[in-house]
Amino acid sequence: MNATKSFPVLLESFFVDRLMQQRQVSPHTIASYRDTFRLLLQYVQQRLGRAPSQVTVPDLDTPFLGTFLDHLEKKRGNSARSRNVRLAAIHSFFRYVALHAPEYSALAQRVLAIPSKRYVRRAICFLTPAETDALLAAPDLKTWSGRRDRAILLLAVQTGLRAAEVIGLRCENIILGTGAHVQCLGKGRKTRCTPLRREAVSVLRAWLREREGQPSDPLFPTTRGTALGHDGLEYLLEKHLLVARRHCPSLIKKRVTFHSLRHSLAMTLLRHGVDRSVIALWLGHENVETTSMYLQADMQLKEDALAKTAATKARTTRYRPSDRILAFLNTL
Repeated sequence: MNATKSFPVLLESFFVDRLMQQRQVSPHTIASYRDTFRLLLQYVQQRLGRAPSQVTVPDLDTPFLGTFLDHLEKKRGNSARSRNVRLAAIHSFFRYVALHAPEYSALAQRVLAIPSKRYVRRAICFLTPAETDALLAAPDLKTWSGRRDRAILLLAVQTGLRAAEVIGLRCENIILGTGAHVQCLGKGRKTRCTPLRREAVSVLRAWLREREGQPSDPLFPTTRGTALGHDGLEYLLEKHLLVARRHCPSLIKKRVTFHSLRHSLAMTLLRHGVDRSVIALWLGHENVETTSMYLQADMQLKEDALAKTAATKARTTRYRPSDRILAFLNTL
């Protein structure tokens, strides 16, 4: 087989030529695809005993990929949604293989025929005002990390930024004074500005003075000065949730993630009568219809809508069987 058609070469050219140069995908997409193939190659090494550099394209046939996807769900505990994300990365690679290595086109078509798994869409998790207050009160403001965490949580609650958008912020992205707002590079490489309330302005102004960073430095660094990552963000959230749950027991039954803070803002805006198109712009949604999930999640909105409808005036009567039916039943 031609060396240019080997799996390592195809994989490298897929990332460098297709994803980075031709499509210019975001760093988040690169990271997601990278993690997918890292998991896949580790699984190949465990099952087949081959080093990643020795893997061939035929090794990745549909039965093997099927066992890999099952492994993600059953052994690693991934959800069906996460499984589909990994499968999407594999599909993207094999579309590239079919184009640049036609000898594998039959295999590529079989892999591309692997369907995404359907899953139950659970109701979104969001915090009530009392739960939000309990979470914001959890950080210890006597410590440097506590003041940083308070600024992160308050910014997330009041702006609805995604986790990736928060950790991607630089000091120069916070504009204070008249028309205070935060600038972020969101999903799909869309830049958007989100206004800040007085409380957030006060907390961020104090944090920037303490931070003493250059304009291009990360707004929320770690204790070592490096940019905060996704794991660090989830860790600090869980740490403060442990404290908040002691004062607000309703949080115990909720599986709160950083994205839940984004949902909480959307629900607050919706309950205050903000139009869905404005919420979509605020959150950086690609489609206004995406905000429909918040309508489905809020029982209070449904109850208010029901209260506005008129009750039916039809009289309800109890069903009484005829004598013939009673006679039939008595014979049983």
